[in-house]
Amino acid sequence: MYHFTALVTLLAIAFYLFVTINVSRVRSRTGIKVPATSGHPDFERAFRIQANTLEWMPIFLPALWLFAVYIGDAAAAGLGAVWVIGRVIYFVGYSKAAAKRGPGFMIQGVAAIALWAGALGAVVLRLV
Repeated sequence: MYHFTALVTLLAIAFYLFVTINVSRVRSRTGIKVPATSGHPDFERAFRIQANTLEWMPIFLPALWLFAVYIGDAAAAGLGAVWVIGRVIYFVGYSKAAAKRGPGFMIQGVAAIALWAGALGAVVLRLV
């Protein structure tokens, strides 16, 4: 069973829902009318946080689950939790200023790459 990985998956989806709702909240606060995606720096940063999170989900989620299946639930969930924490740090930093997004981006990027590389290595080992 993959209970821990399932929990981290749900946390990642909840975080994505949060940043998506945040875009709507900031859009309303800044007066940016639909369908515009620019016009106020606060909105543009919120929009990019949401878009960047979405861009990473197809990298993160399959790697998370393949890592869980081929290596283990607890290890996958641990690295997955690091990814979520990195995304939260990214959100906090980028919400303040674009220049402050780096640490969170690096944390989540390393976690995602570790999941992908671990899954790839485990799959290749089973094939050879």
